[in-house]
Amino acid sequence: MGLWNLYFIAVLYLGLAGAIQPIWWANLLFALALLVPLHQRWQRIARQVLAVIAGAALLYRESSLPPVGYALRQASQLSGFSGTYMMELARRVFDPAMVYIPLLVLLAYAIVNRWVRVTTFVLIGLIVVPLWQGMSSMIAMASSGQATSSNPIANAGLANAGAVDGSGSYDEQLATFHHNEKSRHVIFSPGSNDPASQFDIIFIHICSLSWDDMDVANMRENPLFARFDYLFTHFSSAASYSGPAAIRVLRASCGQDAHKELYSAAPDECHVFADLAAAGYDVQFLMNHDGRFDDFRGVVEREIGVPGIQPQSNEGLPMAMREFDGSPLIGDYDALAKWYQGRVARGGSPVALYYNTVTLHDGNRLPGNNLTSVQSYPIRLKMLLGDVDRLIDLISRSGRKAVLVFVPEHGAALRGDAGQISGLREIPTPRIIDVPVGVKLVGLPADKDHHGQPIAIDAPTSYLALTQMISNMLATSPFRADAPALQQYAADLPQTRMVGENENTVTMKTANGYVIHTPDGVWMEGK
Repeated sequence: MGLWNLYFIAVLYLGLAGAIQPIWWANLLFALALLVPLHQRWQRIARQVLAVIAGAALLYRESSLPPVGYALRQASQLSGFSGTYMMELARRVFDPAMVYIPLLVLLAYAIVNRWVRVTTFVLIGLIVVPLWQGMSSMIAMASSGQATSSNPIANAGLANAGAVDGSGSYDEQLATFHHNEKSRHVIFSPGSNDPASQFDIIFIHICSLSWDDMDVANMRENPLFARFDYLFTHFSSAASYSGPAAIRVLRASCGQDAHKELYSAAPDECHVFADLAAAGYDVQFLMNHDGRFDDFRGVVEREIGVPGIQPQSNEGLPMAMREFDGSPLIGDYDALAKWYQGRVARGGSPVALYYNTVTLHDGNRLPGNNLTSVQSYPIRLKMLLGDVDRLIDLISRSGRKAVLVFVPEHGAALRGDAGQISGLREIPTPRIIDVPVGVKLVGLPADKDHHGQPIAIDAPTSYLALTQMISNMLATSPFRADAPALQQYAADLPQTRMVGENENTVTMKTANGYVIHTPDGVWMEGK
């Protein structure tokens, strides 16, 4: 097979390392086709041309890269990236080792091939490795089955908790999950007419922040998180891109839709801001960016559920940094403080604000330095958390009452995953969709304001639990003199299994980790 041996050696190595998922039978047939003797020169040339095309297509299919059709559809968005961001992405993908290691392997092959029939060992590897992997999988499945049957009480507890329903195949579990989610819905009560009990609701929707990103940036101990009254420690954002994440949070009054259903009309009762408008709230919309990329502004305007909503103006505010597409980005405190000061001046009925920030988005650049967006991420995160902290102080000084909801869209994937470079979020793994969600009640009486650690919601949850908590607060305002203890508002919140979904890939939490449903319909263990 000549130099094609190197191709199959690479497939064997990458397959054993878990970097790709080889289709072993296709590789074996490919190798055998290359071994068929051809006597005509034009036939050999044609075979080499076809082999290059087939080998590239097969390797792409075996990789974790998105399907070609999806990649081509997304390629048009690359034209919106700044040149600096494109160079940063190129440096993440291409490493000097990608040049010198193949050269060293080629040299070693040229030497070894003089004395050893490498083709024979390659063919043996293409037969033995899949057999060995199959046997290992069968042994692991048998061991897992024994462990499950020997501990039925613990397994039942997980199912009852709503964390993991391990009954049936993964396809059946996913279908059951979606079926059950369709019947879940939060009902809102009308808001109180007593000014002393009324409160604003401020949703701060943050692009690119997960618990894993917090660990990478060493920000778990940031003082803001100690100020929250409630902290969701296992909250599923369900999405790993901004558009779907915005739709999910704006439809938070209903259970989790399958990804393909996000772009169909939802029932009116699913739109949480429409529910808040019906409860007497003045719904408003604000961003610290222009919202043009991928029509994000249009997505929010269509999905917020209140006709005619337009984003509040940031005119006159200074630029804090440059976005990944080169457009100016406003500081979060500047945008929120301007909005809040206007809100206080206008007075009137309570306000429900949806605020979206892309301060942490991959590719953003701070002025006056040459840091990459990965290097500047901890700096930008500290700025964002500090700005939210200052907003809480601003609201407190105003004497008004507010419920501030801190909820990320998805993670930044700073660490990367198996088969995904840093910043790539095509596979919505738990590292990306397990996000820190906090709720702060500003303006509580001194005897009710919490001191110490926030109330932790450790069960697996998602948007429905957050909406239920807000519904509980509307039904009985926590700012009333006779309000129940804060723990009551977090009691019996609906639990949601961690299921992440994109256009072509699904991830699902299991008792021992998580599994991935690949674009070709195969379930595989996540790493």
